Amino acid sequence: MPHSPSIIPEDTDHDVYFVLEDFGHLGQIWRETNDAHADRATLIRDLLDGQYDEPFRIVAFNTAQGWSRDVTDEIAAELAQACADRDETAPSIADFIADHTPNEEHSHAHADRDEPQR
Repeated sequence: MPHSPSIIPEDTDHDVYFVLEDFGHLGQIWRETNDAHADRATLIRDLLDGQYDEPFRIVAFNTAQGWSRDVTDEIAAELAQACADRDETAPSIADFIADHTPNEEHSHAHADRDEPQR
């Protein structure tokens, strides 16, 4: 008799990140994410690359360890630093960073908009 593969992932002890996106009058949705691409590094890369239009909240969880928490401010701070290192900010995350970090963390991400035109 053939054996069906398990639908339960073999490695369940890893952190998973979900993004709640705000679509204005259409509402907010949790973006569908492939489990293999729901890790922190992929999330940061996707946010920097503009894969999310209006990120609003980010939640992380680990079912094997039994925890979940809001990591919105933590991810925003990491994005602000990454944008400063790159010297550019994707328009899709500029407001997200501004809304979830102290001014000094994202000031260089908006520096090009804050300088007077000459």
